Amino acid sequence: MVLILSGVLSADDLAQLSGETAQLTFTDGRATAGAAARAVKRNEQAAGPDAERVALFVRDALARHPVFQAAAQVGAFGGLLVSRYRSGMTYGWHVDNAVIQGVRSDLAFTVLLSGTGGQGGVLELDLPGGIQAVDLQPGDAVLYPATTIHRVTEVTGGERVAVVGWVQSRVRHGEQREVLFDLADVRATLARTGAAPDLQLRLQKIEANLIRLWAD
Repeated sequence: MVLILSGVLSADDLAQLSGETAQLTFTDGRATAGAAARAVKRNEQAAGPDAERVALFVRDALARHPVFQAAAQVGAFGGLLVSRYRSGMTYGWHVDNAVIQGVRSDLAFTVLLSGTGGQGGVLELDLPGGIQAVDLQPGDAVLYPATTIHRVTEVTGGERVAVVGWVQSRVRHGEQREVLFDLADVRATLARTGAAPDLQLRLQKIEANLIRLWAD
């Protein structure tokens, strides 16, 4: 399941982060790549306390997003990266490591801080139905299975700055997470439409019991 999450970061958030990321020191991103990915990785990453503050701010905003909460079923967050692509940079086809900073990577996410306005830097996912291009707007995020082969196309102008991270879900299997996501969506719809409280409660019970059955 691939989800685009709108409005994870507000305009004020983006303005604040723009000033903060402008002060970061970026270095060659290949330093954190595995042997296979290193050959196709051409981007930059920031490290240190200032970069960590940016990444955690973005992660916390994402964690508050109700759609992310329902879809990810977060057990733990793995690594976080602040990445930058300048003109000519790209990240070829690759797959993420199974374990990142001691955490199993079930899901990956990208939160876009600044985009390139049609100048490349598009995330592409190699899915069973074909290649899906994910061209985010600043402040938006994409959540997708970390098992997916993917790439970032070459940036032809401007800069693409994003926070990238990984999640270990408390529900290991994607099919089960999708069932829980659909239940959460139905439950939210019933609440909005004023359905009978006992019906809402029974659906909440079903959702909670499925989590008990499936959670690690």
